[in-house]
Amino acid sequence: MNNKLILIFSLMMTTLSFGQLDLNYQEPHEDILTLADAKMPPVMSINDDGTRAILVYRNQYKSILELSEKEMRLAGLRINPKTNISSRTTFYNSIELFDPKKQKQTSVKGMPKDARISNLGWSPKQNYIHFLNTTQEGNELWIIDYKKKKAIQLTNAVVNANMGSAATWTTDESGLIVKFLPAERKELIDVSLKVPTGPTVSVNEAGTEAQNRTYQDLLQNKDDEFNFEVLATSSLKLVKLNGDTSDWMSEAMYRGVSFSPDGEYALVSEVKKPFSYIVTYGRFPTDYIIVDKNAKLVKTLEEVPLTEEMPKGFMATRTGKRSFSWRADHPSTIIWAEALDGGDPEKELDYRDEVFQLKAPFDTAKKSIVKTKLRFSNIEWSESDFAVLNEYWWNTRTLKQSFIYPDDANKSSLIFSERNYQDRYADPGDFVTTKNKLNRSVIQVIEEDKVLLDGPGYSPEGKFPFVDEYTISSENTNRLYQSKDDDFQESIVRIINAEKGELLVRLESSNQFPNYYLRNYKTGKLKQISKFENPFKVIENVKKEIITYNRYDDLELSATLYLPTDYEEGKKYPMIMWAYPREYKDKSSASQITSSSKDFTYPYYGSPIYWVNRGYVVLDDAAFPIFAEGDEEPNDSFVEQLVGNAKAAIDAVDEMGYIDRERVAVGGHSYGAFMTANLLSHSDLFAAGIARSGAYNRTLTPFGFQSEERNYWEAPEVYNTMSPFMNAHKMKTPLLLIHGEDDNNSGTYPMQSERYFNALKGLGAPVRLVMLPKESHGYAARESIMHMLWEQDQWLDQYLKNKE
Repeated sequence: MNNKLILIFSLMMTTLSFGQLDLNYQEPHEDILTLADAKMPPVMSINDDGTRAILVYRNQYKSILELSEKEMRLAGLRINPKTNISSRTTFYNSIELFDPKKQKQTSVKGMPKDARISNLGWSPKQNYIHFLNTTQEGNELWIIDYKKKKAIQLTNAVVNANMGSAATWTTDESGLIVKFLPAERKELIDVSLKVPTGPTVSVNEAGTEAQNRTYQDLLQNKDDEFNFEVLATSSLKLVKLNGDTSDWMSEAMYRGVSFSPDGEYALVSEVKKPFSYIVTYGRFPTDYIIVDKNAKLVKTLEEVPLTEEMPKGFMATRTGKRSFSWRADHPSTIIWAEALDGGDPEKELDYRDEVFQLKAPFDTAKKSIVKTKLRFSNIEWSESDFAVLNEYWWNTRTLKQSFIYPDDANKSSLIFSERNYQDRYADPGDFVTTKNKLNRSVIQVIEEDKVLLDGPGYSPEGKFPFVDEYTISSENTNRLYQSKDDDFQESIVRIINAEKGELLVRLESSNQFPNYYLRNYKTGKLKQISKFENPFKVIENVKKEIITYNRYDDLELSATLYLPTDYEEGKKYPMIMWAYPREYKDKSSASQITSSSKDFTYPYYGSPIYWVNRGYVVLDDAAFPIFAEGDEEPNDSFVEQLVGNAKAAIDAVDEMGYIDRERVAVGGHSYGAFMTANLLSHSDLFAAGIARSGAYNRTLTPFGFQSEERNYWEAPEVYNTMSPFMNAHKMKTPLLLIHGEDDNNSGTYPMQSERYFNALKGLGAPVRLVMLPKESHGYAARESIMHMLWEQDQWLDQYLKNKE
């Protein structure tokens, strides 16, 4: 009898070890479920002057039923062909008005029943809020009249939200330009039912280099091309606030509409053919045209061709006009940039880009505004005669900001800041803006040539937001305000009134949910606006601190340490460490601290914080910098630095006496999953690992990944050394792999986890692969997320908590 039982048990274990499990969705332990199902406070959106606000509510998760609705994946888009909106849209279900002064909530009359709200936004003068309501038939356009506290339906379910913004306000708030479904729309082709008539052939007979990332959801055949065109095609109509509708532009594949500040003209972008099977729709041929307010063609600015080939490098760009925008300080002047280096970062030239402008009626020659030594980013316009030019260069992580005088050739530009943008301690802040006479946001000018900046104020001592006054002529900075609150973490949302010193701020602590306040830094008054409660009461008293420690090369690192809710002094606990590697080009930036112990403790769906309620020490957001200086690249020593980061973190917590270092797990999502697999392959620091939605074979992303600019054939040793798949024979530590079956992220397609699992299984490593149906790179359905938490909890219990 005993032998028979042993045989049955052995057969069961064999099945569990080597087969597939027929498993329904599971829910995690109550200690985790209590946190994961907590009802979240609404999102608050406040207007520019702080006098009006809305509260927007939503369910924390979608359902697997919602994710199972029909989905078409075309040219980088994921579309529900029945409702004509992104199939991955997160919907809100309710909107309330909120008076910040009286701290009073008011319901909105006439809201749609069982609302599924998206594409939410304020009108230009912030008298209205527009939104789409998605029904079983499609998308309706609605507005809320803030003053009347009333919702008004403007259209039936005829709005096409498949590509780009579905609705654009006219500048005078009299109506919106809306993408409508074509009146005579063609039937979509069901590719799964069609019998092929021949192969799909892609060619490069000219031998042109086209080094593109491994995009997902690309077009694959002529039927996909047909379906993409059907779904992307709209007519543009003018919809007045009383619901009256008139034709504005005929049917085409419109990407976007942008009105000039005076409302007399609009920039319209339109996707054209031919399509591509190797890049997404953002690089399809696109026409940029200017029309007048009645949609009459005024000028064709650029006919951008299909962009499949570009020079190599992250700073590469296409030739021709790009980065179109309206000058915020002029009624109707369009600007754009053109590459002077052919878009090739390898070319050594004095200037990379040139910025031009063209004034209405757009019938004269273009005028040069400025040339940039780095790649053009954007221009911030002001109330005065200056503007701020922003240019950058990724390879050196350089951001350069200059004061320029686009309409006065006699005034020379002045450099305001040129720094490593990863150096958060040196961040001078953002220029404070105001609305000008054209109702556009521009840099506010105080006393002729003084401007204000507000910044996060990161420093070795913590985060202390500030407001500075900067005098352009003397280059002098005067600090007007800096947070000094020892109990709360403050963030400046915006400056409400610069002259009075009124700020809209957000205050939070580790156990107090972020709330909005009005602060007057001149009078010292602080008035609370919102009163959101902490939904995670069960962990509000958890011990939390920012710890610092040194790596083998004396690089200072940091992490957020949480102790279990049932912590007993002197007892050693299992620990889970969660991290995400980041690349740097200098040592000082790599060691900076941007976390705070005063940040609210928020266990979102992918967080490890749940496990403080399950008897684990949690080391979250552990710093994993990978840096190199000069001509060296960070990834040349990726594995060495990765293992060094992990060892330093474990040593630090072990020295504090909190953990049993034989029971430590590591986990991460995406590039953090890639990190996890590498740590288990190249070290013996961990008892188990959790890797979600990662990429494990870098030869499948041969033209670069993350911050790696070189291709596989330029750096084969780097690619192979960094690939856990290539080192699968070294991995013997238990690894839980989780992946969304429909991952849409570049490089992390599901095959990465499937092939890695097969390699580990074939080499005898203890591994479990969980594929979540219908899920993308980030998980959305409650069923999926609860099961993911259950899987992680079971894995940690088996290999950490209950480890002999």
